[in-house]
Amino acid sequence: MERPPMEDYDEARAAFRWELPSHFNFGRDVVDRWARERPDHPALIWCDAEGRERRFTFQEIAELSDRLALALLRGGVGKGDRALVMLPRVPEWQIAMVALLKIGAVPVPCIEMLTHKDVAYRVRNAEVAAVIVSEAQVGKFEGIAPASRYVLGEAPGWTSLGEVLRSGTEALEPAEVAAEDPAVLYYTSGSTGEPKGVTHAARALFAWRVSAWYWLDLGPEDVMWCTADTGWSKAGTSVLFGPWSCGATVVFHHGPFDPAGRYEILERYGVTVFCAAATELRRLVLEEVGGHDLSRLRLTVSAGELVNPEIVQAWRRKTGVALLDGYGQTETLMTVLNYPALPVKPGSMGKPLPGTEVPVLDEACRPQPPDTAGELAIRLPNPQLMLGYWRDPERTAGAIVEIDGDHYFRTSDRVRQDGEGYLFHEGRSDDVINSAGYRIGPMEVENALAEHPAVAESAAVASPDPDRGEVVKAFVVLKPGHSGDARLAEALQAHCKRVTGPYKYPRRLAFVEELPKTPTGKIRRRLLREREFAEGQAAS
Repeated sequence: MERPPMEDYDEARAAFRWELPSHFNFGRDVVDRWARERPDHPALIWCDAEGRERRFTFQEIAELSDRLALALLRGGVGKGDRALVMLPRVPEWQIAMVALLKIGAVPVPCIEMLTHKDVAYRVRNAEVAAVIVSEAQVGKFEGIAPASRYVLGEAPGWTSLGEVLRSGTEALEPAEVAAEDPAVLYYTSGSTGEPKGVTHAARALFAWRVSAWYWLDLGPEDVMWCTADTGWSKAGTSVLFGPWSCGATVVFHHGPFDPAGRYEILERYGVTVFCAAATELRRLVLEEVGGHDLSRLRLTVSAGELVNPEIVQAWRRKTGVALLDGYGQTETLMTVLNYPALPVKPGSMGKPLPGTEVPVLDEACRPQPPDTAGELAIRLPNPQLMLGYWRDPERTAGAIVEIDGDHYFRTSDRVRQDGEGYLFHEGRSDDVINSAGYRIGPMEVENALAEHPAVAESAAVASPDPDRGEVVKAFVVLKPGHSGDARLAEALQAHCKRVTGPYKYPRRLAFVEELPKTPTGKIRRRLLREREFAEGQAAS
């Protein structure tokens, strides 16, 4: 599937046709292909906060991933097996992902902030056959790690990833992976229950190059830096699958968020396309660019949370570069985008990716006219969309609706489409909280609070925040004998950080006598959320 030009959005959309291969192995068909055609072309530039640097060509990535792939095969990991990958922003993350894909295994990328409980659920739910983690994370796998276990560093009973990557390279025969075979499994928070496993097929790994063509506008001459966490699906599309499908060089930085340091890295490596969350960009526009030379930077993009129009304008004034917002979900990846060839409307998500149809539906699943809010849907089949929720056909079926013989995936996002086809986000129709790009299910927070002896019941909702877009606010009803004061609030926050991912803890907390409920006793989170946003608007 060759990259078609986009000089005019409407023309490109009309001419676009999906052309999918019957089989696709990303490790073989992308990484190994570039290793043959451009063996010395830089694939990866890694740096960290201490100033260390490592560089890899496509040839080196191909060889190193072969070594790990062979070790995994010898350890009994094969096609279709799930393997949990929990590594920070280090080159071994890309190498591990590519190695697993080469043998047809299914990587399960995870952020390092997960707790032992979070990890145990994923290992059990996905029936994980192997884990690849950093030394700092080994303790979280006590008693739950499978026999095939690899550590970046040293740990008793674990295979050293470094030793494997220093071993000799033998010939590897990559697996034949059909387009519909499972290829990657991401976990994402929902409004109810445990996190959902989102299974993507090999065809999706192929199809995600289209957003890299049209949104990121990438080619082999580009240097791409995306700051997403390795456990996010965004890292898959904008750190791994998208850039390398286009032959671009990837910059990978490991270290704490440093606004001034971001500009230094952009200059040092001649980054041409920069991708960062809105939370980061809000901080970056407050920094002075100073003497940094950003002349090679030609495009900035953001996704995961809405970018305010004033940030878009401030970024252009500061850098002279366009900031293009984009919309996607773990289930769909990038589907509604702003493009270099398309005029930007302030506050808009943009227009659908070529090859993607997105009607706006009312509560009865009827298409809505322009300028009327409704739920965003995506017409099926679409190769970017998930195979389904992992081993949950009922949940998968519940996300799909039939309209006049056609099937559509329901996103639970409320949008409005204007007369020119631009889409505008108007919030979630479910209760998921999107804080600094992290999707947080309210029940994850409520379950954590329920483990505290002072809590009778609680409700977690999104609360507007100028820096993070949204933060978690918990409304807590206490058991008799407990007093809701600042000391207890801090104790509950600390408790949540211990028992669930620390990014999920309620940054705001209110003690209440009772929670609003339906006649059947269901908590009305939406009412609490609407109050929060109404108060936020009044305050501003």
